[in-house]
Amino acid sequence: MEITVAKQVDLRANIKKYFDMACNGRAVIVPRKANKNVVILSEEEFHALEKAKRNAEYLAKLELSNEQIRTGKVVVKTMEELEAMAE
Repeated sequence: MEITVAKQVDLRANIKKYFDMACNGRAVIVPRKANKNVVILSEEEFHALEKAKRNAEYLAKLELSNEQIRTGKVVVKTMEELEAMAE
């Protein structure tokens, strides 16, 4: 992903230009005081990043489950026991 840095004054004067850049796959970083910068990106890119984050969290949960299975930290129940628990 390409990145552009835009000063706040430039962003205000050329907001359409920077929004178009974001919609065309270019992230726009707007520096702010105390290093509290803002990044402008397309909604599509935002959703892709959110999906990647959810996938990483899901994979971490699976890895934890696998580790628990490998170390014997599981509880085994029969189908009958599970059905009885549901009642």
